[in-house]
Amino acid sequence: MRFPWAVRREKKDENRVKEQNLDMEVGAELIGSDFSRDYQLAPDDGIIVRPTPVSLGDEIKVEYRGLLAQSGAEAVYLHFGFGRNDWSYVQDIPMERSPDGTWTAVVQAAEAGRFNFCFRDNANNWDNNSGRNWSYEIHGDGDFH
Repeated sequence: MRFPWAVRREKKDENRVKEQNLDMEVGAELIGSDFSRDYQLAPDDGIIVRPTPVSLGDEIKVEYRGLLAQSGAEAVYLHFGFGRNDWSYVQDIPMERSPDGTWTAVVQAAEAGRFNFCFRDNANNWDNNSGRNWSYEIHGDGDFH
């Protein structure tokens, strides 16, 4: 898959700078990604959240192939909470491991605000995105008329 963009070049002409468009296409190519799955244009951190964007009431599927999974964890738990500022309704739920080593959990977006989460394993090692955790906005205010 290629992502083209236009090229501009500045041309100096007697102390003036002119901008001219070049009629050429350049781009970047994504390689080594499995496009049969959801993809992201950011570096792969081993986290997939579906659906995105997240709406109030959605079932959120979290897939994890991050550091703990790569380190051979025997069990992985999704540590999550909801809220606009601080985490509320914080829970740990066990994730299920698939044959390819991906850990999966499904939670309900039952609170407005944000869905905040990180991961821990059975030895209490944490993957919290270098202290930043992961966070998705939950769209909607719960007013279902």
